[in-house]
Amino acid sequence: MHYLDPMHVYPENALTQLEFDKITAILLNYCQTNMGVEQVNEMRIHTHQKYIEEALRQTEEFKFIKLANQYFPTDFILDIRKDLKLLGIPGAQLTGEQWLLVRKLCDHIQQVFKWFDAERQMAYSNLYEVVKSSYYEKAIIECIDLIIDDRGSVKDKASDDLAKIRHQLFKKRQELRRIFEKVVQRLAKSGYTADIDESFSNGRRVVAVFSEYKRQVKGFLHGESDSRKTAFIEPEETIELNNELYGLEQDELKEVQKILRALTAQLAPYSSLLLSYAQIIGSFDFIIAKALLAIDMNANRPMVNNKAITHLIDAYHPLLYMYNKTSGKKTIPVNLELDDEARILIISGPNAGGKTVSMKTLGLNQVMLQSGLLVPMSATSQMGIYKQLFIQLGDTQNLAFELSTYSSHLLHMKHFIENANGKTLFFIDELGSGSDPHLGGAFAEVILEELSNRHAQGIVTTHYLNLKVMANHNKGIINGAMQFDEVKLEPKYQLVIGKPGSSYTFAIAERIGLPKNLINRARKLVDGHHFELDKLLNRTEQDLQLVQEERKELHKKLKENDSLKTELDKVLHKEKHIQQIEILKEQNRVSEEKFAYLKDMERKIKQIALDWKKSEKKEEVMKNLYNLLFKKNDAIVINKLAKKVDKHYKETKQPIIVGAMVKLKKNYQVGEVIGFKGKRAIVKIGQLPMNIDVEDLMVVEKIEEVKKK
Repeated sequence: MHYLDPMHVYPENALTQLEFDKITAILLNYCQTNMGVEQVNEMRIHTHQKYIEEALRQTEEFKFIKLANQYFPTDFILDIRKDLKLLGIPGAQLTGEQWLLVRKLCDHIQQVFKWFDAERQMAYSNLYEVVKSSYYEKAIIECIDLIIDDRGSVKDKASDDLAKIRHQLFKKRQELRRIFEKVVQRLAKSGYTADIDESFSNGRRVVAVFSEYKRQVKGFLHGESDSRKTAFIEPEETIELNNELYGLEQDELKEVQKILRALTAQLAPYSSLLLSYAQIIGSFDFIIAKALLAIDMNANRPMVNNKAITHLIDAYHPLLYMYNKTSGKKTIPVNLELDDEARILIISGPNAGGKTVSMKTLGLNQVMLQSGLLVPMSATSQMGIYKQLFIQLGDTQNLAFELSTYSSHLLHMKHFIENANGKTLFFIDELGSGSDPHLGGAFAEVILEELSNRHAQGIVTTHYLNLKVMANHNKGIINGAMQFDEVKLEPKYQLVIGKPGSSYTFAIAERIGLPKNLINRARKLVDGHHFELDKLLNRTEQDLQLVQEERKELHKKLKENDSLKTELDKVLHKEKHIQQIEILKEQNRVSEEKFAYLKDMERKIKQIALDWKKSEKKEEVMKNLYNLLFKKNDAIVINKLAKKVDKHYKETKQPIIVGAMVKLKKNYQVGEVIGFKGKRAIVKIGQLPMNIDVEDLMVVEKIEEVKKK
């Protein structure tokens, strides 16, 4: 499904001309698995929006995972597809080591499925599509774990027969070890053994004795060393035991093979599922490689439109961007638009000014996008889907058919004209070159008219003035120019849409110091109108550059104004904040006073409640309560009371004792001290005793009594 209707590319080496093979080579370096490498090599330039969008979104989602330093299981990178295919063959047998690899594959896939919890399935819905149609089968690992241990060996308990055989083997080996050690000790004591006491020959335990004593040792001679100084003899005491051991080992081998065949047959139905697990690992490896490439070239996912349209915003040539990034150089982005209203862009300007790079920027990015790769441009860019890509770059001379450069050029143009349609994107470098300028220019004009009539979209680079003039008269064809600094004599690599560019032929000649008489003679040989037009283009471009510089300065001033406005807003906001703080402080002060007043009221009401219980004169208590709750004009009342008290009583400096007349400092009431309770005095005011702090009291005397004294 993914490979239906790929983009038609002409000629066969078109992708190489656009250097797409270099992008593929970089992508391959990011792959960790053979499966991922295969998917890179199988990349196609697709024309189905659904597949392109899914591939782009998968890469974008994994790019986010990488940039956010999130964990994603990528531990298993081995290619065990041959082993898995063997699993599906009847009568096949996988070894213990192979089953260990199958188990690791299943364990890895289990981690992948666990990673995609409910939340991540929604957040990374496009990545989840890779595993959505598959499932994790836990029975595979369970079956393997019953038979195979963590070293890849068949477990003793895999079958009753195997357990019995291995138990017998253990006993026989122990017996053989004891007997063999006794023989070695006896021979060593006799001085027969060599420096190496023992060894193994064909899996059987043998004694190493000096060759001159080999006839003194009874047993089976297995051979001698290269120097003929040492002989290897199997003692006769152990021959029978070794024979028994060999038989048991063969029985063990047969039983192990029987168990492994049974396990292979048991899990054979899962062969296709396990192969799909390997494919899933390859798919994620491929997506991760694309995400790493995107991070390296600062690539994004533009808006993809299912029609022929291009709107590039700050687009970079992918390879040039990565090269300049490595060498610390700045890359100039390209901004351009192609649609049915502006179908063909004619780029003019001096050589080495960036015309071909601008053209390849669109070409390479378009191929990458339709291959499912993110592209280095603003995410607000818009890119369409084209079904045909035609390219004619550089020298296309065909030596095999003895065609000249121009003849080969015309053959390519013939293919363009005969096959172009509204879904074609084409690129032509130096249209009409290789022939007489007037004749080549005429043919170039006719070719562009035909391509425009067929609604094909593309970019053409040229030095022909007639093509620059043509763009102003033909609907659907527009001019573009590469900027050039005439003073510094260097290109700016900046594409400007809407105006043709000068080739700066005479300006460059003057700057590099060619003799003026030669330049003037060349000027006279050039057609007058041709020279005036190039001069006009030259002057227009310089004026436009001046306007752009002034525009930049204006934008700078506007930015400064915005900065000042922001600073002023900050100051005003700060001042307003200070005022709000002051208001809050005042409100807090008032609240504190209210709180103190309410606390005092609470204390007095509690005292009145206590007095109510003790006093027999309830009317007096109610009067006090009424005065407390409903008194008005407190300040006036207190002032009147103060005047009355001051008229009849005089303050003294006598100590406060029982029986003394005292005045309350706060409300100017007068009473008699009838007792003390700690630092508080019990003052009888009228018939009501009150508990008052001593510091709130002042001793007084009646003025009449003072006069009598």
